[in-house]
Amino acid sequence: MLKKLSSSGFSAEYSYAAGFLSVAASIAIWNAKRGASESHAERFGIFVGLWAPTFFAIGNGLQMIADKKETAARVAVNPRNI
Repeated sequence: MLKKLSSSGFSAEYSYAAGFLSVAASIAIWNAKRGASESHAERFGIFVGLWAPTFFAIGNGLQMIADKKETAARVAVNPRNI
């Protein structure tokens, strides 16, 4: 999955941004609770906040793939530059 995301142009920065947006959205949803739907807003805020670790993990995987590609390209140009 990570290789497919990487080859389609999805970068680690997008995934990190989605993680931070997930945290911000969670806080916003949590604070938007009103009246009878308070418990729903709290549960939905927690649910959205739980997406953040997944986005950060995907970002780390994509960053590792990008680093491997960069190292391979550097070695191909100059094999002594490992």
